[in-house]
Amino acid sequence: MANNPRSYPDPNHTPYHTFAPQGQQFQQIAPMHPLMMFGSIGGVRGVYEVENPNAAFGERHPKSRPFLPPQNFPQSSPSKLLPVRLKYDIHSWSSHSASYHPRHIMENRPTDQSSRWSSDTNNQRQFILIKLDRMSVVHTITFGKYHKVHVCNLKEFKVYGGLSPDNMHELLHSGLRNDTEPETFTLKYKTKDLVFPCLYFKIVPLLAWGANFNFSVWYVEFRGVSESEIVDRVYWNYTQYREREVIRLCMKHLRQRNLLETFDCMQQRTGIQLEDPLLTQLHKQLVMEGSFAAAEKLIEEAAERNLFAEHISECPYQPAWKKVVTEREESPTMRGGHHMEIDIDTGRIYMFGGWDGSKNLSDFWMFDQDTRKWTCLTADTRRDGGPGPRSCHKMAFEPTSKTIFTLGRYVDAENASQSNLESDFYKYEILTNRWTCLSANTATEGGPELIFDHQMCIDVETQTIYVFGGKAIQSQSLSGLYTYDIPTNTWRLVRSDGASTPNGSSTAGSNSNANSGTNSSDNQLRSRVGHSMLFNPISRELYVFAGQAQNKDHLSDFYIYEIDTDTVHVCSRDFTKQGGPEAGFTQRATIDVDLGEVYMLSGLMRAKTAVHETVRNSFWVYQLRKDRWTKVYENDHRGPEYWAKMADKEPCPRFAHQMVYDSKRKVQFMFGGNPGGENNTQRLDDFWELWLLRPTAADTLRRAKFMMRRQKFREMCMGGGPPGRPEVDSNGVPIGNRMRTPDTAQALRYLQTEVHAVVNHADAGESKEFRELTSYLFNGGFPLATPSTSPPYIGPNGAYTSVVYGDADMDIETEEKATGMGLDLASGIPSPASPGVIEGMGGLTGYGGMTSNAWGIPREAVVEGDIHRLRAELYEQLLSFFPEWMKQPTGNLVDMIPFS
Repeated sequence: MANNPRSYPDPNHTPYHTFAPQGQQFQQIAPMHPLMMFGSIGGVRGVYEVENPNAAFGERHPKSRPFLPPQNFPQSSPSKLLPVRLKYDIHSWSSHSASYHPRHIMENRPTDQSSRWSSDTNNQRQFILIKLDRMSVVHTITFGKYHKVHVCNLKEFKVYGGLSPDNMHELLHSGLRNDTEPETFTLKYKTKDLVFPCLYFKIVPLLAWGANFNFSVWYVEFRGVSESEIVDRVYWNYTQYREREVIRLCMKHLRQRNLLETFDCMQQRTGIQLEDPLLTQLHKQLVMEGSFAAAEKLIEEAAERNLFAEHISECPYQPAWKKVVTEREESPTMRGGHHMEIDIDTGRIYMFGGWDGSKNLSDFWMFDQDTRKWTCLTADTRRDGGPGPRSCHKMAFEPTSKTIFTLGRYVDAENASQSNLESDFYKYEILTNRWTCLSANTATEGGPELIFDHQMCIDVETQTIYVFGGKAIQSQSLSGLYTYDIPTNTWRLVRSDGASTPNGSSTAGSNSNANSGTNSSDNQLRSRVGHSMLFNPISRELYVFAGQAQNKDHLSDFYIYEIDTDTVHVCSRDFTKQGGPEAGFTQRATIDVDLGEVYMLSGLMRAKTAVHETVRNSFWVYQLRKDRWTKVYENDHRGPEYWAKMADKEPCPRFAHQMVYDSKRKVQFMFGGNPGGENNTQRLDDFWELWLLRPTAADTLRRAKFMMRRQKFREMCMGGGPPGRPEVDSNGVPIGNRMRTPDTAQALRYLQTEVHAVVNHADAGESKEFRELTSYLFNGGFPLATPSTSPPYIGPNGAYTSVVYGDADMDIETEEKATGMGLDLASGIPSPASPGVIEGMGGLTGYGGMTSNAWGIPREAVVEGDIHRLRAELYEQLLSFFPEWMKQPTGNLVDMIPFS
């Protein structure tokens, strides 16, 4: 998943403009001509006209205008250019066996056993290096296959790309299924929202499906954009971005080392800014001048501008379960296999049907979040003209008309011959409290036959319902993808099970040349049962993941179906390998399109090496923008005694439950389910809400203030500190900023008032951190003495003062060395008899009486170096609260120097 480059639109970020300094009129820097950006902007794939992206990286007026705060991504595109098949040639290869030459992969001949590249060994040094006909922005790579299952197919592989064979980056790490269907993968073609072109691609096989077999690649096809005008502009922008990043890294290095004259000169000559002006001002006030009050005002301004939002979105969630207690006589009974929908406008939850352990139910309920009460709308929907008792059905809520649609039900094999197996389809209108049968049997009207454990989603804009998967009662096959058009009451089969093209056919047997320009095959949309499917109205995509295949295998794959283009993209073949949940069945999922997050509560899970299913209790978040799974909650306890104790604290593990999400109030609701175990008739009737908590902007602001006041307190214990670039005398000692004896009483008062006021005493870690600050009163601002590993600071006398006193644990050798220098490590202060301590100045411990250290550096320079280092470290820590578009580049120049 980490290599999946599909980007979800970030509503808080588009760094494609600039603005004039304060007090001047806004001025947008126009590009030479519109740049066509590729990818998914507003969720729509293709090529788009946007403003010049280089403005975000320093392409400015000579006066160097600062950045514009982020605006919203465009939700639609004025122009779109779909990718086409790209011509290529074989540049080089590692080896090949017999007549299986690499050039065979240029033609798709799935019935020809010899039309493939095959390596002559199976080590992981095998490769094919491909050179495109021209530099291009490449979107996808397609692998064709033999018309029969083959042991040499690639179970795992990597794809690298770049502008030269010697400088390539990983664009994809995935694997092929061992079947006959072609597979298409999206390649990474953007970095930090900037598109980059490629000329060379390297396919590196890692593992074949057959143990100890050589690797085979049958056919390879690339798709992207190669028009010279567009690609040349992309290349120019990308190279300019790299040039600017190099300069910004140099500027960052110079400022870290306090080489400010050189820093200023470079910034003036290049007109490139290191960071947003607010952060530059923060660095000046905090690091250079030590004006903590001014620095706090800048942090407050950042909070008012909502600049902490990106940081907050990256903070881990803290789950908070709360049991919803209602009056017993007015709440639903125990059940599993029911379904719930939510109206987020009113905060009302609707629940219908289910299985109570002995029979199907037909009661219909509504829960009101405001009153915290359940209301039984009807004890039997049949009496109101609605559907009969059922379980394993699905519903979809249409918010405009306040209508609920329901389809499907489960019929066990024993009762199938005596049961009505027609697929009825109903709607319930909330405003009129009326049920209507839309179809007595959807199978006769172009819709699915009677199915269960499928999924339904609704597209409000087009008034279309999507139904995918589920198992058919009569045929026992898995159902495909259907659409139901609400205004016309018509069904349409979009894709049958496993079809790789919209009409249900497969292109695996086609014969096409990579340079012919014909259309490529699409990925399969594998049908399943007990899966999850979510609709994203912003990108107009369906997300399909997990579930159970026809052969009973539990799945951990993730597919994206683009509705407007009727194409399928493989997001992940196995998200478990990439840090996601285990393969699952009957898990429940919800989505927050504003946050770009998918939420999943586990059900029946099966590890890759396990034989039997287990009921797991875990909650996951999938971030669409980051393409990343994060486990928020897990409780592996299985014993009934434990869960009896936890009955009012956390929900026990279960499957066949239901979960809905209120995206306005940001709360999940879960009801009932099957706890598993030996008692097959047991079902649950507990009702829970789950809040996912993150720090607020106020929390972040308070934490930032605590960090700054902690630093000020340390400096007070050290006797104060000069600015970063003060006027100095002939000995290199700052004039007017000479170190003074610390005022312990004043520092203590500051600790008890100003620092105490911004401490979160409910946080055990922060409270402990606050209490430990008292040690600085006795140790001159440093709890331990050890050579610092921080970047060297250029002192006022021009000397490097990289050996200063910082925080660290010390081994025995270091302790003996430091003790020989006259430092008592037990207290962190100079020993009374140590050189460099002037007798008669023993009123205060710490650095008050120290004139130089063991390296002969004047005490003022040492402390100044420490203060500058500590302030610079604090500044780096504060940067974590700000969005990436504002900050200096990540990484350091020194890390780029190789060991040899």
